[in-house]
Amino acid sequence: AVQRLNEEIKASSHAAVVERVAYTWFNRLCALRFMDVNHYNAVGVVSPAPGFTQPEVLQEAKQGHIDDDLPIDRSRVAALLEGRLPARDPQQEAYRLLLVATCNRLHGAMPFLFEPIADYTELLMPDDLLSDASILHAVRAALTPDVCQDEEVIGWLYQFYIAEKKEAVDEKVKAGGKVEADELPAKTSLYTPDWIVRFLVEN
Repeated sequence: AVQRLNEEIKASSHAAVVERVAYTWFNRLCALRFMDVNHYNAVGVVSPAPGFTQPEVLQEAKQGHIDDDLPIDRSRVAALLEGRLPARDPQQEAYRLLLVATCNRLHGAMPFLFEPIADYTELLMPDDLLSDASILHAVRAALTPDVCQDEEVIGWLYQFYIAEKKEAVDEKVKAGGKVEADELPAKTSLYTPDWIVRFLVEN
């Protein structure tokens, strides 16, 4: 994984790889939260069951329940959770395996959103996903059940995510600078709200 990561950095740059992987995980965690809230997932992948604080998929794994169609090494997960496999944070490691396996399973249904996770992408997954200070906790706090009633929230999250970079590119253009290839998405890939889409289609 480290060798592949170094190859990716050499092929583009450290900053480009960090940005790409950070967005990949941000996008996936938000999508999984939306799916959890709307019961598209059999169990909560990033969301806890009522009365719990950890993701439901981890709680289920602690009870020995893992979906049959999840492409995962069940014996490794069990060994981590039972303390038979050395790990700095066994629950964290087990959850990482469950999260990656879920994303890889969803690739079959939604390849446009859940590309197979490369080994180096998994290596760069956020370390702390289970504490109150984690990005997972922030995603759950922002994407409340009420907010998740509107699928447009995913588009607005994307718009928010690229807003700072878009502003920087706009300033560069105003100053007479040229938009580089890696800056093009921030300048041109904007979220189109539903009412504009409907107007274009109907007219």
